[in-house]
Amino acid sequence: MFQQQHYEGTISEQYDMLNKQLNALLEGETDVTANLSNASALLNQFLVDINWVGFYVWKEDQLVLGPFQGLPACIRIPNGKGVCGTAVKEKKTMRIDDVHEFPGHIACDAASNSEIVIPMIKNNQIFGVLDIDSPSKNRFTKEDQEGLELFVQALMKHL
Repeated sequence: MFQQQHYEGTISEQYDMLNKQLNALLEGETDVTANLSNASALLNQFLVDINWVGFYVWKEDQLVLGPFQGLPACIRIPNGKGVCGTAVKEKKTMRIDDVHEFPGHIACDAASNSEIVIPMIKNNQIFGVLDIDSPSKNRFTKEDQEGLELFVQALMKHL
């Protein structure tokens, strides 16, 4: 859900506008760290009711913490562990309404109650994941999932 002061229209239209802003922000820049940093800041600015947003990058057969907005986080996550590792293992988005009911959930921030993780795939290989946490249960909708998956697709064109 977006802060209405920034965007109006349907959720789909709001995500379309966000993706346009992402493309404009990253146009011509090729540095991965800079682009992931600005992407996390953009999401943090416009998504409401979240307490962490950022990226984990696939390195040395594990996810390693990348640019993010929020409290300090877990640095390394093995393949298949927690919500992020499961998204990598299954190569699919994980939208978890209550993280406390997810087997093997890794609690980096005790305030987090729901989570969405979108795998980032480049050349059919895992590049990393976009991870967003919320202090509210049931925070992320199907519309959020679709919009964030499109955001990741747009972002991957700049990485």
